[in-house]
Amino acid sequence: MSKLEEGLRFGPLRGRWVHLCVDMQRMFAELTEWHTPWMERVLPNVVAIVELDPTRTIFTRFIPPQSLDDVAGAWRRYYRKWETMTRDRLDTQLIDLVPDLARFVPPAVIEDKLVMSAWHGSLHKRLQSAGVDTLIVSGAETEVCVLASVMGAVDLGYRVIIVADAICSGADATHDAMLAIYESRFGMQVETVTTADLVAARIDGML
Repeated sequence: MSKLEEGLRFGPLRGRWVHLCVDMQRMFAELTEWHTPWMERVLPNVVAIVELDPTRTIFTRFIPPQSLDDVAGAWRRYYRKWETMTRDRLDTQLIDLVPDLARFVPPAVIEDKLVMSAWHGSLHKRLQSAGVDTLIVSGAETEVCVLASVMGAVDLGYRVIIVADAICSGADATHDAMLAIYESRFGMQVETVTTADLVAARIDGML
């Protein structure tokens, strides 16, 4: 049996969890150079997870620099390739969450970030203050910002639950490979479940 079929392998969450929804923004959902075609497909599952308890959802937003002049090192090379995605070239309304998720704020909250990982701002301090020890992860993209945020969470000791049908990528092969890596190499830190698993866990009192 694969781990994806086992549900919450490490038992109930006992109310010490948040849903970390990574970068479900219009600039990835719409026809920009960073368009992620799968986002529309997984969005209903992400909505279902938020609806489990909107007060427990934290949405991250990836904020591009104002211009190429505002970054250095490898990021400068990165934005030289994607210069149309800097804020002086991009319609900044595209930085917003997709409308189906923006309607949950508040009570859900937003954590902005300038890099791929969610952990370079106040997130860890916020979660520690609230007594959170578990993250339910959804969002985009599987092998980019989701990966960076998951690995940071692993290093910080959080229990990480990735909702496999609520994360998305622009590439089937690397999405599938990343899920296989989570299951085969991070089995003590990462659980992979489905949206249906979480809904059932809520019904069964495991959340």
